[in-house]
Amino acid sequence: MDSEEAVRILIADDHPVFRKGLCDIVSGEKRFVVVGETGDGSQVIKLVRELKPDILLLDLNMPGSNGLDIAALLYDKKYPVKIIVLTMHKEEGIFNKAMDIGVRGYVLKESAVNDILESIRSVVEDQYYITPAISKYLMNRRNKKESISMDNPGLNDLTPNEKKILKLISENKSSKDIADILFISIRTVENHRMNICNKLGLHGSNALLKFAIENKSYL
Repeated sequence: MDSEEAVRILIADDHPVFRKGLCDIVSGEKRFVVVGETGDGSQVIKLVRELKPDILLLDLNMPGSNGLDIAALLYDKKYPVKIIVLTMHKEEGIFNKAMDIGVRGYVLKESAVNDILESIRSVVEDQYYITPAISKYLMNRRNKKESISMDNPGLNDLTPNEKKILKLISENKSSKDIADILFISIRTVENHRMNICNKLGLHGSNALLKFAIENKSYL
């Protein structure tokens, strides 16, 4: 994005005082423009569609819709918006779920005043931003991914299409779902599944699904 181009930001948080504080902080940056705000989770998709923000600041706990569900739907529908989640949750499991979905920033509310502008700047530049207090979670993800690759060397032999299909399997997509998503035949999907199993040394009807789901965060 051009350094002089305005960054359009939508804020979704159900606490009016906190939301106003965010608006004031974000609007204080010359380059950032708050194009809308809402405290109702059920309105977020509609506002993203209508306002076309570059960045969505999204509270994970909102009435109407869960923040993770909103993020997943936006990415599933391929809306061109980058999501920074705002949360009080420090649990590593929730962090991993958010990263699995594809969010670009994870900011703890207790640190939002200090972190929010930097998170937006980072995400606009196609980088990730994690509140420093929980940055170890990102390192844990990387270490776990490296460990899984070492334990399953066949992962490095997968083709780009096979990796894409394995990721979709981890999302519990059926062969028909995958065929529809990738615009290929079900037979082609089944052939890929068989090749993946052979490369990973997986045997049994549910072995591939079990492996994919157990390692979803690291595929």
